[in-house]
Amino acid sequence: MLTKSSTELVRQQNSSLVLSALRRGGPLAHTDLSALTGLSSATVSAITADLERVGILERLEQKPAAGRGRPRVLFSQRRDGGYIVVVRISSDTVQYSLADYGGTLMDRFEEARGSQGAALGGGAGDTRAFAAGFMAALNRLVQRSRLDRRQIVAVSISSKGVVDREAARLVWSPVFGTAAVDFAALLSADGWDAQVVLSNETLLVAQALMAKEATTAIPALAALSLGHSIGLGIARRGRGGEIEATAPNFGHMPHTPDAGLCRCGARGCVEAAAGFYGILRKAFEVPSDTIPAKFVPLAEMDKIALSARQKNRMAGYAFREAGAALGQGLARLISLHGAMPIHVTGLGLRYFDLMHQSMEEALAQSHAARIGGMPAIHLVSDETGLVFSGHLELALQVVDASILAARL
Repeated sequence: MLTKSSTELVRQQNSSLVLSALRRGGPLAHTDLSALTGLSSATVSAITADLERVGILERLEQKPAAGRGRPRVLFSQRRDGGYIVVVRISSDTVQYSLADYGGTLMDRFEEARGSQGAALGGGAGDTRAFAAGFMAALNRLVQRSRLDRRQIVAVSISSKGVVDREAARLVWSPVFGTAAVDFAALLSADGWDAQVVLSNETLLVAQALMAKEATTAIPALAALSLGHSIGLGIARRGRGGEIEATAPNFGHMPHTPDAGLCRCGARGCVEAAAGFYGILRKAFEVPSDTIPAKFVPLAEMDKIALSARQKNRMAGYAFREAGAALGQGLARLISLHGAMPIHVTGLGLRYFDLMHQSMEEALAQSHAARIGGMPAIHLVSDETGLVFSGHLELALQVVDASILAARL
């Protein structure tokens, strides 16, 4: 029995490798799949035959360019094998997307927080308003594409904050504060039987960035998201090539009490200095114990940045203090986790020119950086695209595992 179970597990893992390779580069032939996955040609042939038999893959024929010879056989996922709903909850909007089993985006719309009452203001009353708007939007997304809800195999949701991934429960977030949201219960109560996947947003960014590094030897990387909130994701590559991503609570790591009151209720967090509300508070010399703004319009941040670039003393100081907080936090990161490339992304990237010098100066003071050198820092502008890619990467892995366990 043990041998049989181990064999089944290996077969499912190998099948998942094939499906992941097809999703990133398909349609692909047997030889391509073997090269990308490291599996033997015989193993790939057996897997594609099984997946085609149970309706997960479909076979395509590519005619030779010269018009002679046998057609090349390619494989790809059946796009109608199931559908994924992706929901991104941010400080000012909620974005809803629909993708097919091949990972192709089919539909997308956004709702401003005002369209769901006070939905993103925080508190238990706001979570109830959010829940009603959330379920209405999910049903509208499905209806717009003329799908049956039973065709939705997974609903993947992300937010900044602390998440319980096993229970699909948002424990704390800058949007709702301590008013938790149980997404699994929410969908179940409305009759949905799709799998619910809940992730920290910056974890998804790190996941997507590491997936793009599939052909490199980079063992780990960090994604630092700047904006209304400060997020961090770390992605590592396991021994078998699988990606392991985590999201330490970087933004709410203690920095200095002088940073002021944070949205989490503590004083002196990294985010209290480096988040948009912290920069605004410092630039206008607002008392440090002032309750943080839940949302700072980009137009307001742009004005502060313009003032800083025109050499206004307090505006420039606010951004330098933000950079120093980030640099000291990253110094702790590499001291604990070792050197790794750092990818900076998020809305706050548009102000990075005002922060990078003080960030690098603070980071350079760490013992790890002085001994091992400064980590490479990359600027990545398309955070929205990375979040969506990370959603699909994780959600489709969950769906693959479920389908393979049920059908193979």
